[in-house]
Amino acid sequence: MSQPQTRPYTEHRPAYHFLPPAGWMNDPNGLIHFRGEYHLFYQHNPESAVPRNIVWGHAVSKDLVHWKHLPIALRPDKPYDKDGVWTGCMVDDGGVPTAVYTGVHPEVQCIATSKDMMSWEKAPENPVIAAPPPGLQVTGFRDPYVWRSRDWWYAVVGSGIQDVGGTILLYRSRDLRRWEYLEPALVGEKAKTGEMWECPNFFQLGRKWVLWTSPVPLGRVLYFVGTFRNHRFTPEYQGEMDLGGCFYAPQGFRDARGRRILFGWLWETRPEKMSVEAGWAGVQSLPRQVSLSPEGRLLFKPVAELSRLRREHVNLPAQLLRSGEEVVVKGIAGDCWEMFAEIHPQEAQKCGIRIVHTADEAQVTTVLFSQANGTLSVDRSHSSRYEEVARDVRSAPLSLKDGEPLRLRLFVDHSVLEVYANEHTCLTSRIYPQGTGGYQPHLFAEEGTARLMRIEGWILDAIW
Repeated sequence: MSQPQTRPYTEHRPAYHFLPPAGWMNDPNGLIHFRGEYHLFYQHNPESAVPRNIVWGHAVSKDLVHWKHLPIALRPDKPYDKDGVWTGCMVDDGGVPTAVYTGVHPEVQCIATSKDMMSWEKAPENPVIAAPPPGLQVTGFRDPYVWRSRDWWYAVVGSGIQDVGGTILLYRSRDLRRWEYLEPALVGEKAKTGEMWECPNFFQLGRKWVLWTSPVPLGRVLYFVGTFRNHRFTPEYQGEMDLGGCFYAPQGFRDARGRRILFGWLWETRPEKMSVEAGWAGVQSLPRQVSLSPEGRLLFKPVAELSRLRREHVNLPAQLLRSGEEVVVKGIAGDCWEMFAEIHPQEAQKCGIRIVHTADEAQVTTVLFSQANGTLSVDRSHSSRYEEVARDVRSAPLSLKDGEPLRLRLFVDHSVLEVYANEHTCLTSRIYPQGTGGYQPHLFAEEGTARLMRIEGWILDAIW
């Protein structure tokens, strides 16, 4: 399917990340692997690149890489969802795909079913959860996440308790239509983990349970790993999913191969006026496979199917990289590429990759590992000549064990930069250089010598 090319800022439109033909997109919804196909639903305004008049967009894929746009699945056409069909999930109820979503306003939980994944019927029992639990002063009530355990369906609904903190409210049901409130499964601290928890996902991974959520007003994604007994979740490990400043509201699902896979919303960091002129806003992240380390932290890697997009291949020999030197990866240039770099920092206090605009080298984004500070950062302070776009530095903690190399995997797609480090640290950014020309990676070291052990890169195809 061809992409629009008549509006301004076409050089910023991604080619191998999913986005609709036009309009606004935010949270992924209803992710499911059903009868051999992957379905991606998402919050969408097809009329304009602004967050209003939200419907559920829909796309399907056989390989998680190439997508086909389908007709809109859910529209706000009932009294209980007249102001928008908001975020929710999808379950397989004995062969019947069932969407569980939030209708507004007020925020209520609803369901819709389908026989063919194309036409959808909203349940006559809607709203199936018509109000928050009585006696709780909540700061929100939305984004249900549902799973089945033996004879019961369980759901957590994102919420917050006034002046206390974010929470997930736990419910159960026999039939997805009559729900019993149990209790808050976990309550956070307002000062540390936000006042309201949006878009919770709660699931078992190995022997542990995982909760991730997007706290208001923090604007990022927290995760907790721990135990779940007697309707209470006890965290044992807490982390952050992606500290690049552009990743939010991820949703995961389990596919037929048993993998836990997620997509996240990559929001724009340019003014709304630029998005409206371009005709689109919002991108989905690459699909990421989630696993658990022996220490109890989440690990993330792009799904293996993305290798199907690879074309030209570049492989550089191992070499020393002295302070102040740069290695230009000449075989990689353009708007769409992937790169893997394995670097032993040795005595270098800093090392990394500069992503240089080929037509204007003053526009550069730097991925920097600081051995001294134990951080990985993406520096966008010189990424664009547009003064109105975000140009900042985002950092995440990253320390290497003795002898452990730095393993960086980068995906560049026009205005999207996804950085994966050692499978546990992610930094996703949006960059908006002025003018066409694409990018080229330059490897560097500072304040000492590093050793480049492995450098590989690929030019990537578009998914359309």
